[in-house]
Amino acid sequence: MTAVPVVIGARPVAGAPAAERSSGALVDTFGRVHRDLRISLTDRCSLRCTYCMPEQGNEWLAKTSILTLDEIERIARVAAAAGITTFRLTGGEPLLRTDIVEVVRRLSAIRGPDGGAVQIAMTTNGIRLREALPELVEAGLSRLNISIDTLRRDRFRDLTRRDRLDDVLDGIAAAAASGLKPLKLNAVAMRDVNDDELVDLVEFAVAHDAQLRFIEQMPLDAGHTWSRERMVTRDEILATLSRRWRLTPVEGRGGAPAETWVLDDGPHRVGVIASVTAPFCGACDRLRLTADGQLRNCLFSTTEFDLLPILRGDSDDIDRDVDAMMRGCILRKLPGHAIDDPTFLQPARGMNAIGG
Repeated sequence: MTAVPVVIGARPVAGAPAAERSSGALVDTFGRVHRDLRISLTDRCSLRCTYCMPEQGNEWLAKTSILTLDEIERIARVAAAAGITTFRLTGGEPLLRTDIVEVVRRLSAIRGPDGGAVQIAMTTNGIRLREALPELVEAGLSRLNISIDTLRRDRFRDLTRRDRLDDVLDGIAAAAASGLKPLKLNAVAMRDVNDDELVDLVEFAVAHDAQLRFIEQMPLDAGHTWSRERMVTRDEILATLSRRWRLTPVEGRGGAPAETWVLDDGPHRVGVIASVTAPFCGACDRLRLTADGQLRNCLFSTTEFDLLPILRGDSDDIDRDVDAMMRGCILRKLPGHAIDDPTFLQPARGMNAIGG
């Protein structure tokens, strides 16, 4: 993994007035405007999903390298001033962060240049959700995505290496009873693992007034064992679902990662995130921040932009330098992830260390 300590290109001079500093939206060289910042709060997780991380021997990030609450808030304020309108909190498992409620509270108080509120979303495995949800909602959480790859206890135990299905289902029930809508459930479709549960998972989501979103398995496992042959493709998922429902595509996807379809006459929908077979890079509006302060302009990037020296160094204007680093990161963004290119290299970090 390549860490980039400085921004390539021109930078505002020290002490320059605000009017002379970089301003405007975060736009890359392909005209994509970035409005979504994925913030990983920790690389640790309460599960050990086989497609994400090994059961034992994980090398966790050093505690001293993890961004503090103040540092997260500072980066988020700079990002919002540059046009970011959604912060998605990820991990690892974000609910393992002991200050998670205060993270949500501080970020939800941030306003954009026009005074508008930002949206705070979270992706979680749901295990600690029931106990934390009331405070999270009160603090300003806007939306939830909960991961659920199987409804069968034996499969859940084998897939996650933990017997915690009841806790996940309890968290989903609590989210369904809350006012956080739309509720989305994420499932990674895997051949010979859960591909016989696709219809069952959608029916479960519908029963909880949620939208199931299937995700094509991506080359982001820590063991680098991903293979295209084991992946269940978008077309296979749709073929299976179309035998149970009439699927009507929803137009106006914008920068959303999921294509969506209405089930029969609605109102329920299903989504597919087909990063491998139907990439949506041309409309990508996402920027990522790892738990140890690395900016990434793509989930599959092999280059990172290190904010820690700025945040913990002797800069005379930290906000200016964070903004410059953010813009430099965006300007280095490639047109796509190139998974189908023979030269594609899987990122050294696993998904838990990058952030969802």
